[in-house]
Amino acid sequence: MGRLAVKGGSPAAKDLLKLVPPWPTYGEKEKQALIEVLESRRWCRIFPGSRAELLESVFAEYHHAKHGIAVANGTVALELALKTVGVKTGDKVIVPAVTFIASASAATELGAIPVFADVDAETGNISPRSVREILGREDGVKAVVAVHYGGNPVNFDELRPLLAKRGVKLIEDCAHAHGSEWRGRRVGAIGDMGGFSFQESKSLTAGEGGIVLTDSDEYANKARLIHNIGRVVGRPGYEHYILSSNYRMTEFQAALLLAKIDELKEQVEKKHRNGAYLADRLRKIGGVEPQKMEEGVTKRGYYYFVFRYDAEEFGGVPKRRFVEALRAEGVPVDVGYGMPLYKQKAFSREAFLEVMPAGTEYPDYDKMHLPGAEEFTKREVTLLHYYLLGEREALDLIAAAIEKIKENIGELAA
Repeated sequence: MGRLAVKGGSPAAKDLLKLVPPWPTYGEKEKQALIEVLESRRWCRIFPGSRAELLESVFAEYHHAKHGIAVANGTVALELALKTVGVKTGDKVIVPAVTFIASASAATELGAIPVFADVDAETGNISPRSVREILGREDGVKAVVAVHYGGNPVNFDELRPLLAKRGVKLIEDCAHAHGSEWRGRRVGAIGDMGGFSFQESKSLTAGEGGIVLTDSDEYANKARLIHNIGRVVGRPGYEHYILSSNYRMTEFQAALLLAKIDELKEQVEKKHRNGAYLADRLRKIGGVEPQKMEEGVTKRGYYYFVFRYDAEEFGGVPKRRFVEALRAEGVPVDVGYGMPLYKQKAFSREAFLEVMPAGTEYPDYDKMHLPGAEEFTKREVTLLHYYLLGEREALDLIAAAIEKIKENIGELAA
């Protein structure tokens, strides 16, 4: 295949970007949806029959949920879910050690304390065994935030009975998992509540935005009140029933998401097929093992395509150098979040205690070592979901670039 691109050769996947739609996608449908909101002069959702209200219904129905509450972004979706199920200052919330920081900072914003659970080194998902161990030694655990990492749903069969037995609430972090299914049911309301993100890189996007799903009438009513500054839509504007903040989504965001949701449904199906195809190609190469799927997964709505790099099969070349070489070949891979959350500076003693209520005891994050999380982040390589929207030719270029590196690994090892 010639000399490696990082050494001056021609990139194996130089045409990849030509074969993948630019992200985010948009067309006349999206433009018209935004113009209609603009010209309506109804840009805020505080009226019955708003576009945000319609989005809540449509998105909830697609995800097999009874209720949806649209919000400003994915981070506050998690905050709203935690607040709704009763998490308060001083409570503990179990969070996987490998995830975007919002999965944990949503708890600290409420004055609650994240307790980091280990992840499975092959799936990247929260380990039910680790959760069980934490529940056995920690008092005051109110909820678990379970992240469907890369769009790979967590093991509900183990988590749900484990938590239900102890009265601990299950919050699904679905930022990676639009359209993902567990045993034929889409994620979001399989737990007590679920939060989605519509940030620019996500599978359904309005630049920002989010939504909370639930099957509970009680939680839905409470969440609607909390998210609208304690007001009820349709009631006089200055009737407030509780003290709260403003989590609302704008009509522009809702209109854009409504215009794109049919496209999402089609893309979930295509990414599921293409993800399986690319995974099969990588398994045949060796040393780039695709993220293991949980056994109950029936549909994968990707955010990340994840594979685990084995340096030994690539001549001992470190992951950093492999990633550099693969990018040079034209495949824009990354390394996920790069480290377990407990290694982030935000969880150092000084930074953590600065934002927490007075008297909070530091959980010694700086002394943590979770083997699954350390192993997973050491080997993880990621590719964003929209590369799976190309045709098979694009996926073959990705595989060919990795094959080229492996065949010429001596150039890197030297």
